[in-house]
Amino acid sequence: MSETKIDHDNYTSEDIQVLEGLEAVRRRPGMYIGTTSEAGLHHLVWEIIDNSVDEALAGYATHIEVSVDNDDVVTVRDDGRGMPVEIHPKTGISTVETIFTVLHAGGKFGGGAYKVSGGLHGVGASVVNALSKWLEVSVFRDGKEYYVKFKDGGKVDQPLIEKGECDGNISGSLVRFKADEEIFKEGTAYNYKTLYDRIRQMAFLNKGIKFSLIWNKDDEHQGTKVFHYDGGIKDYVKFLNNGEICLFDEVLYCDGSDSATNISVEVALQYNTSYSERVYSFCNNIFTPEGGMHLDGFRQTLARVVNAYAKEKKFLKEDDPNFTIDDLKEGLAAIISIKHPNPQYEGQTKGKLGNSEARIVVNKIFGDYLKRCFSENPDYAKIIIEKAKAASEARVAAQKARESVRRKDDFTGSNLPTKLNDCASNDASICEIYIVEGNSAGGTAKNGRDSNFQAVLPLRGKILNVEKARMHKIFDNAEIRMMIQAFGCGFGDELDISKLRYHKIVIMTDADVDGQHISTLMLTFLYRYFKPLIEGGYVYLAMPPLYKIFKGKMFRYCYTDEDLEIAKRDFGDIKYDVQRYKGLGEMDANQLWETTLDPEHRTLKRVTIEDAIEADGVFSMLMGDEVEPRKNFIIENAHFAKNLDI
Repeated sequence: MSETKIDHDNYTSEDIQVLEGLEAVRRRPGMYIGTTSEAGLHHLVWEIIDNSVDEALAGYATHIEVSVDNDDVVTVRDDGRGMPVEIHPKTGISTVETIFTVLHAGGKFGGGAYKVSGGLHGVGASVVNALSKWLEVSVFRDGKEYYVKFKDGGKVDQPLIEKGECDGNISGSLVRFKADEEIFKEGTAYNYKTLYDRIRQMAFLNKGIKFSLIWNKDDEHQGTKVFHYDGGIKDYVKFLNNGEICLFDEVLYCDGSDSATNISVEVALQYNTSYSERVYSFCNNIFTPEGGMHLDGFRQTLARVVNAYAKEKKFLKEDDPNFTIDDLKEGLAAIISIKHPNPQYEGQTKGKLGNSEARIVVNKIFGDYLKRCFSENPDYAKIIIEKAKAASEARVAAQKARESVRRKDDFTGSNLPTKLNDCASNDASICEIYIVEGNSAGGTAKNGRDSNFQAVLPLRGKILNVEKARMHKIFDNAEIRMMIQAFGCGFGDELDISKLRYHKIVIMTDADVDGQHISTLMLTFLYRYFKPLIEGGYVYLAMPPLYKIFKGKMFRYCYTDEDLEIAKRDFGDIKYDVQRYKGLGEMDANQLWETTLDPEHRTLKRVTIEDAIEADGVFSMLMGDEVEPRKNFIIENAHFAKNLDI
């Protein structure tokens, strides 16, 4: 081994950088809020709201207001006790200043202020301060108002002062802040729907607490929306089942706590006639998308109690196989919400609860309730068992159909559908597949594409509505089988995304009502059986033009009504013609290439799931059996649709 000379003189203590105070947060914001994109921007709001929710969970606050102004200043106010203002013994500054300037300072670290808490476990307020251009806090307590202001990432601009007296009946805290554009370079504009959905979810998870979203921007959302659910997660389950036909009117609900672990549990569930499962779990108001021990406890208990009752009451013979959790998932809507004093998360996104004691506590509390419920309401037990029995029979039929289809069609990708016009490249990262409505449009797309990397799969008419079909019926649908074959990555529980043959799956339909319906059917299928493809950003919607405005050799494609109006003004006094494209078949191959297929000029919309629970509910409502919720949705959103071809 050769000797390597180490230059100690050029590596000294001066080379080790120590970031003090909140500077570490500004240097590495992603470590604290995950990202500085729109999701990270909204995370600032969640952290301040979480502090107020903690005050409410402790029994001191009943109303939380969130307002957003035109200049994207956020204000969060609660009617709790008001943050402490006295000098903190360890920092030598006021406690409220300590909360907003010292990492890991707060009532969440064993001081006794809060038994449970959400958010970033005590770093939330100071992180928000660090990433804000300015932040100010007003505290109302003991008949006095106190005020402190910070600027430029947490530097004290106005030390805590006593502003004067206030009504002795008023108490609580008010936090106003402006996110720093130097950190959030993509912009500091908040999304109304993101705030609306999350605040509504918090109201569902915290029964009896009133939340207000005050939108002061000059747009269609301007005004105040109040969320207040005395039923809590029972109301949440009713919301999930909006648009479904429920098998019994009552939402089954239990709550309880375990003194040894200080874990509290709430469970609410209700069955409907659909074939989809909508079960969501939360810990300390935080959604756990990967589930975890609390969800495991719920599922194990449901299967154990239902099977025991079915055997005892002779719905199942002693030698009959037990119902599986898959049998009991069909048509189930449920919320599992626990409060844990020391949650531990695991999984790639830290979205899975790892505390094994949570499973034990859920087992006990939910199990005792469900046994008592079945004893007192045998009709409910019978309905659930009959639903599970039908699902079990369908599962066996689906397994046979799956094997039959697998032998016949081969989903591994080596046996591709005959209708697929495949591309030459085998590099999935550059390959695209256009799923096109009808053979006519498929032929145009085939002739207009770049066959090196673009594949075309024409489908015949409308695919099956998977929201209303069991698995064995889905396998019988030729269009669905062709898509599964073409993707080559399996589906459902057996999906292997590494085997996906195309990294862009583009749905291309006519720009009319039928085309939109077909797109919705396809998206419903992909959401239910290929959800990781949507989550991974592989699914897109093509945006063909609606119009062509032209005069002689001069022309322009217009993709919206607004585009057309602008084009008309640009054409000015020239006498022009306008062609309205009602279908892809009205364009020739060259037009389709230059407007919809050419990566240099086309517009594709990536399909994303900002809120999986909201998306789940919308799909169920749009494609489910109940007409009234769908009608109301159309009425409420009609202003977004213009000049539809019906």
